[in-house]
Amino acid sequence: MGYMIRKVQAGDEVHLAYIQTESWKAAFRDILPEEILQKTTEINRATAMYKRLLDEHIGNGYILEVNSIPHCIAWWDKARDDDMTDYAELICIHSLQDNWRKGYGTKMMEKVLDDIKDAGYTKAMLWVFADNDRARKFYEARGFVTYGKTKPCFETQEICYERNL
Repeated sequence: MGYMIRKVQAGDEVHLAYIQTESWKAAFRDILPEEILQKTTEINRATAMYKRLLDEHIGNGYILEVNSIPHCIAWWDKARDDDMTDYAELICIHSLQDNWRKGYGTKMMEKVLDDIKDAGYTKAMLWVFADNDRARKFYEARGFVTYGKTKPCFETQEICYERNL
């Protein structure tokens, strides 16, 4: 299958929101309480969030298309944590379930890490649900490590991962 990664642009908010919410429904159904999952995967809310990010030029977003159909998204920016100001933060990387484990997430991760490095950062970090074993294995296989920093999020815990570039 042919794929292409491109920077997001105005008008992509619908694709971004759809991929994020569908990915969350598949990936987090056994991690988040149903009420929270329903609230966080409300498509209009997600669309409005991405429209604001695009309109205000906040962060750096990408879409990976498989055969010209949006499949995977990623977003990064400077780290939001006060104690990690010299890090770039991978805020999200999501893909639709029908193409999981086909290498597209790896291609997107490579693109994002190259972009972060090109922006002058030497370190990247991200937050992931502690119970999200699939994602944690994905990040660990790409050189991310955790030193035990956690925070509460949506009635569960997130754990911080980081790596040098």
